[in-house]
Amino acid sequence: MTTTHIDAVSVTTQASVYFDGKCISHGITFADGTKKSVGVVLPASLTFNTGAPETMECVAGSCEYKLAGSEAWLASGPGESFSIPGNSKFDIRVTEPYHYICHFG
Repeated sequence: MTTTHIDAVSVTTQASVYFDGKCISHGITFADGTKKSVGVVLPASLTFNTGAPETMECVAGSCEYKLAGSEAWLASGPGESFSIPGNSKFDIRVTEPYHYICHFG
C-alpha cells in the first residue's frame, strides 16, 4: 500500500538538496520523535551512504537499486519498498522522477 498522507507532523521547510539538485527532500518529525524524510530523486545514477538503517518507500515513479556487496539491480515501484542496513550504501538508477518516503531506523 502506498502512503498518500502523513498527518500530525512537524516539517522542516528548508529542503535538503543533494547531488546538484538530483535529490531533494524535506525532514518530518512525528510527535513521538520518529523522523522520516519525503522527497524526489530526478533522473540520475547516484550512490547514497547510510548512517542509520533506512527503508525507501516508493510513492510514485520507479527506480532500480543495488545494495552494497550485491551485483543485482532490483526494481522498486509505487507501493514497494526496500531496506538498507546502517553504515552501508546503495546505488540507485532513476529514469523518471522517483518520489519516496525514507523511514529511518
